[in-house]
Amino acid sequence: MEITCQRCHETLREADRYCPVCGLPQLTYVAAEIQQPENGAGQTDEAGVRQVFAPGLGPAGGNGDIAWRPALQAAMMLAVPAGVLSSGLLPLGQSLALVWMVGAAAWAVVVYGKRARQESGRGWLTIRAGARIGLVTGVFASWLTLGVNGIDLWVTRFVLHQGGHMDANWLTEVGKRVEVAQQLLMQMGMGKADAAEVIQTYRASMISPEGCAVSTLTSSIEAAAFLILFAAVGGALGARLLAQPHRTGT
Repeated sequence: MEITCQRCHETLREADRYCPVCGLPQLTYVAAEIQQPENGAGQTDEAGVRQVFAPGLGPAGGNGDIAWRPALQAAMMLAVPAGVLSSGLLPLGQSLALVWMVGAAAWAVVVYGKRARQESGRGWLTIRAGARIGLVTGVFASWLTLGVNGIDLWVTRFVLHQGGHMDANWLTEVGKRVEVAQQLLMQMGMGKADAAEVIQTYRASMISPEGCAVSTLTSSIEAAAFLILFAAVGGALGARLLAQPHRTGT
């Protein structure tokens, strides 16, 4: 009986465990009386035939369950350098933060996939699974970035006594925001007296310690959200790269 791929229907050899065209992991059926794998990766259907599939992959290459222990190890290994590189410690760190995050997440997925391939012979991942691992990598890295930046601000203000310089920079930033807000109010047709009162209140709230803290926290959370989003994209790209050899190989 001719064996074909469940997805693209390409003719397969009996020994093929991956489709040489689309890279889809193929199901293998063995008799129920044959000893089951020690890791229990599979399930028995109603006919008593055991359906075996790769650990971390569902039937027919579905999403399946990720082996999270090695996945977390790979994510943490790449999240640490990505988080440090994305912080403000380096001159170009924050400017290239998204690049660091995409690269780290993609690399974490590739590392996890290669380890799975060495242990089980199957390292193929769906794009969705790669995005999940990338998402975890982004969460670890973004929290590390927030922590490093927070420590850096504390050291700069209280250890290096650069608080006056930091406050001056913040006042300059507030001045720019006030100008933008004033232009928007004028474009909305608000009178000069009312606009001046609103601007004065806005400026007073921004230069207060509470306003400065809220603005800094909000900016940090927005930056972390972008890092996590791009890490998920990087994880999906990593899964795509991981499957590429199977698609091009014969």
